[in-house]
Amino acid sequence: MNIKTDKVAVIGSGSWATAIAKILLENVGEINWFIRKEETIEAFQKYSHNPRYLRDVEFDTSRITFYSDINKITDESDILVLAIPSAFLPVILEGLKTDLSDKYILSGIKGIVSEENLLVVEYLNKHFSVPFDMMGVITGPCHAEEVALEKLSYLTIAGTDDERIEKFAQLVQSEYIFTTLSDDIWGTEYSSVLKNVVSIAAGIAHGLRYGDNFHAVLISRAIQEIKRFVDAVHPINRDIKSPAYLGDLLVTAYSQFSRNRMFGTMIGKGYSVKAAQWEMNMIAEGYYGAASIHKINQKYKVDMPISETVYEILYEGASCKKTFEKLTTKLA
Repeated sequence: MNIKTDKVAVIGSGSWATAIAKILLENVGEINWFIRKEETIEAFQKYSHNPRYLRDVEFDTSRITFYSDINKITDESDILVLAIPSAFLPVILEGLKTDLSDKYILSGIKGIVSEENLLVVEYLNKHFSVPFDMMGVITGPCHAEEVALEKLSYLTIAGTDDERIEKFAQLVQSEYIFTTLSDDIWGTEYSSVLKNVVSIAAGIAHGLRYGDNFHAVLISRAIQEIKRFVDAVHPINRDIKSPAYLGDLLVTAYSQFSRNRMFGTMIGKGYSVKAAQWEMNMIAEGYYGAASIHKINQKYKVDMPISETVYEILYEGASCKKTFEKLTTKLA
């Protein structure tokens, strides 16, 4: 892995993919960028910005080679940064013929492949034979909207190969991006899934008009719930209070930019799941994460009242008001 000569590709066209592209172009001369729709690429090239997301971020498109063919971009790239909704990952990679085993792949997805209840790194290892030491995870409290404004943000790069994650960290650090490293590739991925589920709970509570006092208890109990789960699934020594876990949870549960909190707020106000999804026109990863965590936890049987509450509301049609009343007693 040579950060000076390796070709870096961004896979995705949403707000987080756009933010990652902006971050990378602070340090590299040019990037490859996969955007599935040709019309989006054409509009991007014409106006020098993503026509749908973070439109205020202007790009020098002469430094970007756009692709709509997943095989071509993977053939032409050494490092792949995945920034697409987890639900779309199997679809995007469906026709892939390129051997990925010698690519270094970073997941910025913060979701779970719900068809098989696999983390992104597990999915790539199972279906494309990518070794775990050739993958990493981009996590931490970092909203795309604040990256666009160049507000100070912190990213954690997690992986099992120290040299590779350190080199990639050099590609994404700048005056407004600080980076830290972690060897907890499983814990950080599971935590990023769970913080989305919890953020839906925070939104539901907001929609039901619970106050700040309850929110504080909800989030403090949530980080304990996350710790119980990640310790059961991947028991290593980790500091659950660090930004990759607690920091990411806090920003997603409280921020105005959090689509999972927004989704939960709509549910708490009485929207159906389908109506909320339709009106948002964005993917709330926690919706899929709630079902996956529920199924995975049937094996581990960790006490997870917050996650189970979200699952019951979203998938079993339980009453928000009554289910949250039960949750309040469990959090005492």
